Amino acid sequence: MHMMFGKSHNKKAKNAKKYGWQADVKPGHFMEDPKDSDIIIPQFINTLLGGNVAPVGHSLTSHTNDVQHMTFPHPQDTGRRVVIIDTPGFDHTSVDDEEILRRIAIWLAQSYHSRMKLAGIVYLHEITQCAMTSAQKNLHLFSKLCGPQAIKNVVLATTKWSDIDQETGVKREEILKEGYWKAMLELGSTVHRFDATQTSARSIITRILEQDPVDSILIQQELVDLEKALADTAAARSIRDQLYRALEVRNETAAQIQDDADSSELHFKAIENENRIRALFGQIRDLNSNVSRRVMRWFGL
Repeated sequence: MHMMFGKSHNKKAKNAKKYGWQADVKPGHFMEDPKDSDIIIPQFINTLLGGNVAPVGHSLTSHTNDVQHMTFPHPQDTGRRVVIIDTPGFDHTSVDDEEILRRIAIWLAQSYHSRMKLAGIVYLHEITQCAMTSAQKNLHLFSKLCGPQAIKNVVLATTKWSDIDQETGVKREEILKEGYWKAMLELGSTVHRFDATQTSARSIITRILEQDPVDSILIQQELVDLEKALADTAAARSIRDQLYRALEVRNETAAQIQDDADSSELHFKAIENENRIRALFGQIRDLNSNVSRRVMRWFGL
């Protein structure tokens, strides 16, 4: 999952009458019916601002279906306000990656047209995760969404430290730094720990607010500056790459089954992969049904 933080100059804004970490929350910025929800991102927001401003649930089902936002005054500058963006995460339980990209892109394009600059992005990663397959794919999509010029404004924040012993957590953190996150760290990203305390949440945001804002991230440039359809962005192309890999797996598995026709594990793998292929073809079919043109019309391009 990840969050985006934007900051803008607005000396006439109501929010600018006070400063500090108190949020100016208005009805509708978050879903009034929490239902099943992700716990990490709303918990981060609530911890940061010291109140129950975002609904928190305890199920494994993702709740954040849409890009949602709220504002609060800049903690050091009364002439600025900070906008917190809570986005759906890739690998969402009920929304496919292509649709999530579309929703994020719409919000980003609208904010770009409003001349709101991006202060930074927080990528939240559970330190308790052992398998990195899903997280690796998410990080790949995430980095393509940002582009190289925004990487220095990214904070890679680890969570759930209370659910793992310190020694194991530190070892996994080092693996992330030396492996999966190394390229981003070399381009200026930083690693922080969110330990569910207000101090750690505020240190993450303070680090972001101290950076120079980004004029536009890659997906904004491609959608607005270059007037590309979402189907042609780097992030969307990376999703289609998954289909090519799934087709390769189909051929590999078929060859393996010829050598070991009684293997239930291979047959299960083949069925799983076929379901994945069908799902990916469905996404591409939907994408080709004029989604890109509709998105561009929404952007006014």
